[in-house]
Amino acid sequence: MNVTNFKYTLAYLASIIIANIAFSTLPMIELPYNQHIPPGTFLVGFIFVLRDFAQREIGNKVYVAMLIGVILSYMMADPFVALASAVAFGLSEVIDALVYTYTNKPMKDRVLLSSAVSTPVDSVAFLLMLGFFSWFGFAVMVVTKMIGAFIVWRMLK
Repeated sequence: MNVTNFKYTLAYLASIIIANIAFSTLPMIELPYNQHIPPGTFLVGFIFVLRDFAQREIGNKVYVAMLIGVILSYMMADPFVALASAVAFGLSEVIDALVYTYTNKPMKDRVLLSSAVSTPVDSVAFLLMLGFFSWFGFAVMVVTKMIGAFIVWRMLK
C-alpha cells in the first residue's frame, strides 16, 4: 500500500485535526453585533474541498474516512461543542458527498456546488444545536467556509 495513493484522503483527515486544534487553541475573532467566530471556521471550507478530492481518489470508501473525521471531531472538540461539532460535520459531509457524487459536472464545479450546499447545513446545524443561532453569525460562517471552496474553484478554473 503506497501512501501517495491516498494523499488527498490523508490531507482530508489531517485538515480535520488541524481545524480542531485551531478551534480549541486560537482566540475568537470579534465581529460586529457582539458576535464572535473561531478562526478554525476559515479552515472548514478547505475540509469540504479536500473531502471532494478524497472521494475522487478512493470513491465510496470516502464514507469510511468521513466516519473517522466525525469521530476525530467529536474526540478533539471541547466537551460543550463535541456533539454539535460531530453532528454538523457528519450531516454536512454526507450532503457534500451526495451532491458531489450525483452532480455530473466538471470537478471544479462539483467542488463549488457541493460546498455551497453543505456549508449552510453545517453552519445552521452547529449554531442551532449550541443555541447560538443568529442570521448574522450564520451568514459569516457560511461565507468564511465558502472562501476555501472558492479559492480551489478558481485554481481549478
